[in-house]
Amino acid sequence: MKPFAFRRQPFKAIYLTFSILHLLMRLPVWTVVGLVPAFRPRRSWTLRKTLIVKTYRALLGMMFNTSILSPDSPENYVSTAHETGFVWVDAAPDLITGEIRDFAAVNDVSSERTCGFWYGARGIDGSAGQRASKDERLIYHMHGGGYIMGTANPSSMAVAALFKGFFEHFGPNIRIFALEYRKSTAPPFGSANPFPAALLDAIAGYRYLVEDVGFHPQNIIISGDSAGGGLAFDLALYLATYKFPNLLNAGGLLLLSPSIDPARTHVGPGSTRVLNSPSDYVQPFTANSYARDAFIGNIPDEDVATNMWICPGSMRLTKLPGVFAGFPRTCIVTGDAEMMLDSMRTLRDRLQDDIGRDRVFYVEIADATHDFCTMAWHEPERTRGLRQVGEWVRTVWESDKGL
Repeated sequence: MKPFAFRRQPFKAIYLTFSILHLLMRLPVWTVVGLVPAFRPRRSWTLRKTLIVKTYRALLGMMFNTSILSPDSPENYVSTAHETGFVWVDAAPDLITGEIRDFAAVNDVSSERTCGFWYGARGIDGSAGQRASKDERLIYHMHGGGYIMGTANPSSMAVAALFKGFFEHFGPNIRIFALEYRKSTAPPFGSANPFPAALLDAIAGYRYLVEDVGFHPQNIIISGDSAGGGLAFDLALYLATYKFPNLLNAGGLLLLSPSIDPARTHVGPGSTRVLNSPSDYVQPFTANSYARDAFIGNIPDEDVATNMWICPGSMRLTKLPGVFAGFPRTCIVTGDAEMMLDSMRTLRDRLQDDIGRDRVFYVEIADATHDFCTMAWHEPERTRGLRQVGEWVRTVWESDKGL
């Protein structure tokens, strides 16, 4: 069945009614089966965690048969800017060059004004986005959602859970800027904002933080979860590749369950894509090509798996030695229950080859599923992961004191 087959009424209402009823019928069965730990996706999981993951998977399946949960237009955030920390970010067309400029031409994408949300301390007048103080530290974060959904707005439960963990484990005196980058769409909803639209927004956001707000690059950690992790990686790669004299690379790069192989090259009976299918919930994303097609736009399918900007974790990528040499210290966080685990191990190895094992901190949490750091219910794995990341963050910033 094609994705979004029931997007029109009355078929949408009929489908959702029957799907929800079906889900309610399955829950008691899942509960009875899950009473035996051996029948859970992971023996260590509680029954509650088992039911949540299965329900997530079912709800995502419903979404891909009906419609995407799109975020509001940025214009609608203006009226609540004081409460949410919303700010506009100017476009940065003068910073777009090289391969990314070429891809933008292929996909008819241009730099546009974007926006984001501030978290943490406010200025004396209570406004967000105040000038950075000397040696103030910042997390520049890109949220997940497959490049087709999600938001950086404080209303997001995933963002709220993740940033609560950041403040708890990274220290209370940091600030966080979360970018509201453009989301990609494809037929049947019309094509818009394919690669590199989100990257152009991320570049503009970084320029804003360094030049307008005044953060020193060494005091910034670029961060992203899921698809946002892929975007964070691309921003670090862009800064490392083109070496702008007034826009140095960040002090660190934090990748939380990064989506780095949309071509799905890690396949086969022994792959984590197969072995970890029972313990993950992202199957609806991988069961069809909508998210990938929306993201790649006019880039030929045969080129996707060999493109280091789109698939840095691809098995088919021929990496040039030293191509990642300009990367900052990097932390990759994943769970060993994730379907995309193989691609993250591949990226880890490639980064270690170029910048050294001592500059790549790899955290693989047992029995954790995709993007677990954004899930308040995914304990104790979430706290275990964030505690280790917090130690790495402090190491990054402490080592920069002497620079």
